[in-house]
Amino acid sequence: MLPQLPLGLKLRLNVSFDSFVGNANRELLTQLRASAQGTGEPYLYIWGGSGSGKSHLLQAGCHSAQQHQLAAAYIPLREASRLTPEVLQNLSAFDLVCLDDFDRVCGQSHWEQALFNLFNQLRDAGARLLVSADRAAAALPLQLVDLRSRLEWGPGYQLLGLDDVGRAQLLNRSAENRGLELPPETLNYILARAPRDTRSLLELLQRLDRASLAAQRRLTVPFVRRVFEEADY
Repeated sequence: MLPQLPLGLKLRLNVSFDSFVGNANRELLTQLRASAQGTGEPYLYIWGGSGSGKSHLLQAGCHSAQQHQLAAAYIPLREASRLTPEVLQNLSAFDLVCLDDFDRVCGQSHWEQALFNLFNQLRDAGARLLVSADRAAAALPLQLVDLRSRLEWGPGYQLLGLDDVGRAQLLNRSAENRGLELPPETLNYILARAPRDTRSLLELLQRLDRASLAAQRRLTVPFVRRVFEEADY
């Protein structure tokens, strides 16, 4: 029987490899798809700045694994303040384990020891592991030397921020999924003024969606300008 994960560690719906918009190279996506099918590298390390798509890819891996009848666990270590290292116990019962925001627990000896143990348990069980962080493994401020060596077991990939074409693709696709019409002139207006990272763009589109619904207005440039002014963009 699989261990019960704490409440709140839920996957976002409609997250998939196909819906990913970002500068992940083909090799990384191929490796992630293989991991989600129980093949390929047993361990992958992904790093990049906030909003580069790390969480999306790890959650997409979990969804894909479940579609292939594999058991997957997603652990967002950014929630470490409300979790304890015990959440990592018995995760070797899963086929795929995804540890997001690994950097959030670096320097905390109790977490580092638990993660070191988890690496060994997953290896012995033949399970697969995906790890994300905000920097290269060699740059993490770890106390446990043996844990750093574990982080170097497999290949590492850097995710870069979206370029302007990628940002436009992200907004268009997300607007379409929400049933929003995003005219080209409105898109260009948003791109010229909005933050560049993925998370902020999606939060902005959510704000525009709510404002459009409340006012029963289309996303014209004057309407978006008014929303921006109210939000101090």
